Amino acid sequence: MAGTGSKKAANAAGGKKAKLLSGGNPQIAKGDGDAPVQAYIDAMPGWKSGAGRRLDALIERTVPNVRKAVKWNSPFYGVEGQGWFLSFHCFNKYIKVAFFRGAALDPPLPVTSKDPNTRYFHIYEDEPVDEQLVARWIEQASKIPGWMA
Repeated sequence: MAGTGSKKAANAAGGKKAKLLSGGNPQIAKGDGDAPVQAYIDAMPGWKSGAGRRLDALIERTVPNVRKAVKWNSPFYGVEGQGWFLSFHCFNKYIKVAFFRGAALDPPLPVTSKDPNTRYFHIYEDEPVDEQLVARWIEQASKIPGWMA
C-alpha cells in the first residue's frame, strides 16, 4: 500500500504523480477541505500512507466537524473560528505530528519544540501508536484556541 501513484494524488498534483520533497514529504498544492488532505495521504510513501489514513480517521472520529487543509505541504486540522490544532509532516524514518498548543495537553507530549507552545510525537513504522492517548490529545487540543494562519 505504497500510496505514491494513486489517482487522487495524481489529480491533486495536476494530473501527474506527486513529487516527494526532501525527507519523502509529498508536495501537494495548498487547499482547503478533505480532498487535498486525502491527496497528501495518498501520496505519502510506503507505510506512511496507511499511518496517515489511520491518523486522519482518528482525528475525524474524535472531532466530527474537523476543518482540514493542506498548507506548506502538510495536512492541517482545526476547528472553525478557533484555528489549527494539529498538523503532520513526513520525514525519512517517521511522521512528525505537531500539536500547536501541545504544552497545554495532559499528559505532556514527548518531543519539545523551539516554540514553547508546540509539542510533537513521532510515528515510526515498527512502533505501535497508543490511539487512546492520541485521541485524548486530539480531543483536548480541539477545545483550545489554536494557531491562526
